Amino acid sequence: MATAVRLTPVLVPASAQYKQFALLSRKTQFRVSAAATMATGGPQSSSKVIDSHLHVWASPQEAADKYPYFPGQEPTLPGDVDLLLKSMEEAGVDGALIVQPINHKFDHSLVTSVLKKYPSKFIGCCLANPAEDGTGVKELENLILKDNYRAVRFNPYLWPSGQKMTNEVGKAMFSKAGELGAPVGFMCMKGLSLHISEIEELCTEFPSTVVLLDHLAFCKPPINDEENQAFSALLKLSRFPQVYVKLSALFRVSRKPFPYDDISHTLPQVVSSFGANRVMWGSDFPFVVAECGYKGAKEAVCLIASQLPLSSSELDWIMGRTISQLFQNQWLS
Repeated sequence: MATAVRLTPVLVPASAQYKQFALLSRKTQFRVSAAATMATGGPQSSSKVIDSHLHVWASPQEAADKYPYFPGQEPTLPGDVDLLLKSMEEAGVDGALIVQPINHKFDHSLVTSVLKKYPSKFIGCCLANPAEDGTGVKELENLILKDNYRAVRFNPYLWPSGQKMTNEVGKAMFSKAGELGAPVGFMCMKGLSLHISEIEELCTEFPSTVVLLDHLAFCKPPINDEENQAFSALLKLSRFPQVYVKLSALFRVSRKPFPYDDISHTLPQVVSSFGANRVMWGSDFPFVVAECGYKGAKEAVCLIASQLPLSSSELDWIMGRTISQLFQNQWLS
């Protein structure tokens, strides 16, 4: 029998989350409010704010009863759907793409249950299984066709030792995803430079498979030659029209605390290269909760945008229209 693991919610008080925000000038705060209004299209608009990247996992009780964590991957902070729904409501976020968390690894039953319970609010991104026997190809197909997952995540660190995402299994899964109309997201946590050649090879060989680059491909604002090369490689991926960029998990790719304003140096180049209609905001809930709060993740983008020559239309694309269009207006109803 599974044993329940007690988790203490890591919730940051609103006063702490927005301590730095409160120190901003009144003029800057006004710009944030204006940008936030633009991001939602104004009070009378039907535009929706959609989170392109977040996770959800079982509560300790759910893990004990029905949805166990993968051994060794027990979460250290809460990420249950009730907390997510409350956070989204408080932040004014209308829908999201749920990315299968490593905490349940290849057991998608918890996320599947959430997708079935809230079909108009969430769509799912499954986790590709790169097992050498190739069973992951059929697993991927079943998750998309039977459980209605709409995207696939490639985590290169799950590939067998010494193997690349361009091996036979990787290409079979990438090709199958494109055949089924499911974008593939790449998590380059250890740096884009380690994986750029694989991504370019897959994009070249299978141009019909849409690609999502998680968290700005983990490119921080460059401060040395190596980082400049990685960021340049990210921008050059815009030559593939099927590649999209997630402006997500800013706390992971910024060197500064909330509101992560050094991103204002890289975002204009990303938008210039890809176009706002290939850039999408994401929070990385629940990890972001302890950083700046869920609402803070949304406000940070609005603040950064207020410092840039981004039009209200471009911000509208980033905050929801891009992902909505990519997934055929899933959240219109």
